[in-house]
Amino acid sequence: MPGSARLLMLDMTSLRTLGSSDLKVFPLALGGNVFGWTADQEQSFAVLDAYAAAGGNFVDTADSYSAWIEGNQGGESETIIGKWVKARGNRSDVVIATKVSQHPDFPGLSAANIKAAADASLKRLGTDCIDLYYTHFDKPEVPVEEIIGALDELVKAGKVRHIAASNISAERLTASLDFSEREGLARYVALQPHYNLVSRDTYEGELQSVAERAGLAAVPYFALASGFLTGKYRPGTTVDSARAPRAATHLDTERGRKVLAALDEVARAHDAEVATVALAWLAAQPTVVAPIASARTVRQLPALLGVAELRLTEEEIGKLTQASA
Repeated sequence: MPGSARLLMLDMTSLRTLGSSDLKVFPLALGGNVFGWTADQEQSFAVLDAYAAAGGNFVDTADSYSAWIEGNQGGESETIIGKWVKARGNRSDVVIATKVSQHPDFPGLSAANIKAAADASLKRLGTDCIDLYYTHFDKPEVPVEEIIGALDELVKAGKVRHIAASNISAERLTASLDFSEREGLARYVALQPHYNLVSRDTYEGELQSVAERAGLAAVPYFALASGFLTGKYRPGTTVDSARAPRAATHLDTERGRKVLAALDEVARAHDAEVATVALAWLAAQPTVVAPIASARTVRQLPALLGVAELRLTEEEIGKLTQASA
């Protein structure tokens, strides 16, 4: 595979500013959803080491990862990341993002729950401050005033540096931003939407417009559509992955087939991995600062890290955009 034998070494010039914050992040956020799930602690440490060695500094997790696995309670990913940071002594070099609302013991976005969940995350991460704290899934039954008020208290207490939102409507995001501005409270600096070449409808449109007007940085999750956009899912192939059933559904859609064909063409032109091209298209979209992608093994990393170097032409971006329409 092109580039699979090397890990890219990148300097500080490759870092990007995250919205209106003072955070400087690598253009690929390393997803921590696999840590404690399909990657055990040893495998997770190896992936984290390789990502950091290549210049990566932006690690994304959530307090609920990976509560969906039998025997897990949630927080396994945070615990592994915390142990890794402690073992490597590199806390000041890593931007850690985590989320609240989905942990079995801390569900929802009430003020009391947000504060209790943050304390639990801090303990698992082994740190005194979370760099970027997301509301994982918005809870419309909770007033934005209560949510922002609680997050602001965490910022003022020094437990959180910056706040962000994920899985939220344009209306609720606007209301949250307006309240922060009106009251002079902590304000969202980033948004984590579900967004990729075969899933554009959720983000493009009103939500993207709000993010652009507010100067929010988009950090898309499912950037590779659960692995479909790596190109390893093809008709007649079987992939050994816990995410295979979700990824394979795109093979049955016209959009999925057209996107794969366009990705193959652009990848050949650059002698690049299909996954790298898919991430490069996403990175070129308005508001996007760093797509999120996870790696279960070190071997999977080079294709992800390549997004920091690959620059698509306007024609190539247009070709991929049209194929995914």
